[in-house]
Amino acid sequence: MSDDIRANLEAFDDLEELLQYFIDNHQEFLSWIGTTVENVGDGTMSMSIPYDEKLSNARPTAPEDHRNDLHGGIAATLIDTVGGLVLRTEMDDPFDVRIATINLNVNYLRPATDDLVATADVVRVGRSVGVTEITVESTAPNGETKEVATGQGAYRIFRSQQ
Repeated sequence: MSDDIRANLEAFDDLEELLQYFIDNHQEFLSWIGTTVENVGDGTMSMSIPYDEKLSNARPTAPEDHRNDLHGGIAATLIDTVGGLVLRTEMDDPFDVRIATINLNVNYLRPATDDLVATADVVRVGRSVGVTEITVESTAPNGETKEVATGQGAYRIFRSQQ
């Protein structure tokens, strides 16, 4: 964990606020795409990314009133990010470990044309590996919120030597 966070842990009311601070100040790409921590609970977490044309698959021949689909890599980034971070909700000291992706599986179900909201749930946290399942939702043009992608991640957990 960065020294500025460790030195000011008491300044944060909860893990949600701390994670948002970390993203905003130490994860430039996630900050640039607008990643927001929505909810943090025991073994579960939600994050979102707002729709932005810069994140879409632009189609030059699309009608002027057409909203382009978000690039699939944005959903994959959200799946990977929330899938790894949710493991921290089940640890005594959530920032006394490093977490790295071992394997990431993404299944695209339909195009995403609005904000993305991903919810991750911990399947298992072991001594050195954690597994999570993630669902990504977006609002369809008809106003209905639907799943646009699902994923599963396996993450290597590097614990500090006590």
